[in-house]
Amino acid sequence: VQLQASGGGTVQAGGSLRLPCKASGRLSNHALGWFRQTPGQDREFVAGINWTGGRTRYADSVQGRFTISSVKALNTVYLQMNSLTPEDTADYYCAAKFWKGGGYDPPGPSVPYTYWGQGTLVTVSS
Repeated sequence: VQLQASGGGTVQAGGSLRLPCKASGRLSNHALGWFRQTPGQDREFVAGINWTGGRTRYADSVQGRFTISSVKALNTVYLQMNSLTPEDTADYYCAAKFWKGGGYDPPGPSVPYTYWGQGTLVTVSS
């Protein structure tokens, strides 16, 4: 599985941004996730989706503001980010791992992912 994230940029606080992650390869029985990282900090989980069943999981810090979704026909997963704050400034990465069937939640925040794309920088100005 190869992943390519894009859509980063600079946005004012309170604004919105959508990050697409285009995947190549077969994604059935995989989970896809978004992570973010700032300099000097560990990479943190943001959101995940079970590709087959569509179940989702979010970090508490983005719950209610961010939405992860997928378009199977495009082999693409999206991260819609609303009500952005300067604390959301980070490099955002998409990732994938082989996972359980469609009836399961995606992996929890501490479960390592296997495949990673390059980061896309999101900067939120105050």
